[in-house]
Amino acid sequence: MKNKQDHGSRSPNSRSRLNRAIMHRRQTLTSISIYPQLVYVLLLLQCNALGFEPDFLFPLENLTVPQGRDAIFTCVVNNLGGYRVAWIKADTKAILAIHDSVITNNARLSVTHNDFNTWTLNIRNVKREDRGQYMCQVNTDPMKMQTAFLEVVIPPDINYEETSGDMMVPEGGSAKLVCKAKGYPNPKIVWRREDGGTILARSNNHLGKKERLTTVEGDVLTLTKVTRSEMGAYLCIAANGVPPPVSKRLMLHVHFHPLIQVPNQLVGAPINTDVTLQCDVEASPKAINYWTRESGEMIITNDKYFMTEINNSYYSVQMKLTIRRTNRSDLGGYKCISKNSIGDAEGNIRLYEMELHENEESIDYDSEINVDNENSEKHLFEYHDLSTIDEENQLGLNFTTSSSSTKFVQKFSFIITLIFIYF
Repeated sequence: MKNKQDHGSRSPNSRSRLNRAIMHRRQTLTSISIYPQLVYVLLLLQCNALGFEPDFLFPLENLTVPQGRDAIFTCVVNNLGGYRVAWIKADTKAILAIHDSVITNNARLSVTHNDFNTWTLNIRNVKREDRGQYMCQVNTDPMKMQTAFLEVVIPPDINYEETSGDMMVPEGGSAKLVCKAKGYPNPKIVWRREDGGTILARSNNHLGKKERLTTVEGDVLTLTKVTRSEMGAYLCIAANGVPPPVSKRLMLHVHFHPLIQVPNQLVGAPINTDVTLQCDVEASPKAINYWTRESGEMIITNDKYFMTEINNSYYSVQMKLTIRRTNRSDLGGYKCISKNSIGDAEGNIRLYEMELHENEESIDYDSEINVDNENSEKHLFEYHDLSTIDEENQLGLNFTTSSSSTKFVQKFSFIITLIFIYF
């Protein structure tokens, strides 16, 4: 009861002091809660008063990006204050993003801000239609902006629908190889041979002469009066400075009938030894090659015969026939035969017996010929010097010369007999 009386009996001065204390606390709390906002506004007004308007710290850089990669534009703005940054596609005037919000309906675009002064526009998996001018803009009055260009390049790619495939031409004919490529910038086409050989092409001068080149530029490679040496693989290489370059392999087939060359048409071998016969064949398309005896009997690989073929080029083959343990029944003629769809050809080789002492007889024979020639020259010299000898003595001299040449005539007849047997 006493407390209630005390409270009810407070003087008006006490109540006045209490109300002033409550109001002071409310003002203190209000000033504390609005202090950061006041500081921000004061700083903004101070910057504007001092002329600290937004400005760009670095220029916006042009970008060149291959199709399918990502492109990132970076815009650095100082003293942005309460202004906002926007990204705009300048050539289409399309607003892409404002501050940190994307406006356009493109899921490949995004914007980021580092909470200080750097703003970025990210374009993922760029496409050809993304190419153009981009603008970083600040909404001051007048507006401030900077622009940069996005170039989207495309690596080269062979257009197989418009490019030639493997080609077959007859020898002496013409061939036109075509290679088309797409990309941006437009690819440049270069031709070269896969084996590193030269290309026989017409030059671009007014004379139009043919010259041998390691590379030829242009979409079309024209070859005239084609020879078998021009057969092979040709590479069409497309490049535009955007990696990687691409190429296509085209095979040029030159058709001609078989041709056979025999390095040794007469081959000698001692009995009971191995001997190898050889024929060099050129043919295109690929030929069927085989060996026969002179009688036409076909030879097959067995214990007696061994046949091999070595490919020297697209059209050149070396045929070899090895005859083991030669006997007298193996002597005689052999044929190497080549046939393809255009024609056929054959080569002939004759195998004869070679005696082991033949070299010694050959040496003796050569010595006898040299001696006989010296004797003949000596008699002839004496014949011219002895002018006083009568006709009978001269006849005697001739008779002597003829007698000394008998061995020479015999040996010469032996050579003629060998040639007759061969042919």
